[in-house]
Amino acid sequence: MTPSSAVLADLAPQGALRTAINYGNPVLAQRGADGQPAGVSAALAHALAERLGVPVQFSTYDAAGKVFAALEDDAWDLAFLAIEPVRAAQIDFSHPYVIIEGTYLLRDADPAQGVAELDRAGRRIAVGQGAAYDLYLSRTLTQAELVRAPTSAAAVDWFVDQGLDAAAGVRQPLEAYARAHTGYRVLADSFTEIRQAMAVPKGRSAGAAFVRDFLDEQIRNGFVARELAASGQSEARVGPALNA
Repeated sequence: MTPSSAVLADLAPQGALRTAINYGNPVLAQRGADGQPAGVSAALAHALAERLGVPVQFSTYDAAGKVFAALEDDAWDLAFLAIEPVRAAQIDFSHPYVIIEGTYLLRDADPAQGVAELDRAGRRIAVGQGAAYDLYLSRTLTQAELVRAPTSAAAVDWFVDQGLDAAAGVRQPLEAYARAHTGYRVLADSFTEIRQAMAVPKGRSAGAAFVRDFLDEQIRNGFVARELAASGQSEARVGPALNA
């Protein structure tokens, strides 16, 4: 799969693959020992840049909402974001490369046993502003109040420090918090599946098609699964290949 001039113009218009990495989702991205982005998203960016024959340049963020906002400043040509209708107006998404669950962290003393029990009048739920689960819960909650922290990590702190009822987020980091801190637990069910995809700015059709084909290859050949395992995230579910 050799990139055409149109693909290069879409994905590397400045001669490099300018890639946004969100450290706010530790399932997908971590800071490596050398201070550079690591994890499955960074690995995919490196592999795509190699396929294009250009260097990769990373811009890092601590929240998905900030990645999306940076699109207005033409700050990136490739990003890794959850598929969301609000974002799709300005972004062309691939199919998902990882599917993860959105659920709640709450106190052991809370009687709730399922996510539906959190949508009650008077319930206050911390969430990272602009995260996929913020956008989803904003559409679907009917009674509970969302309290928006600047990042997903801060949402857990706000839940604890402000005495809120729950923190919404990705299952794996919430479970890690519960294991490390007594008195907290994560609900067994989930309120949504978060479909994480590769993303390019809207209107770059040649680049978007190339990214979809590239990602499909990396799912089928096991690259995505290997990189998740290498970064300690083997519990995350790899998205299906196209026409699987």
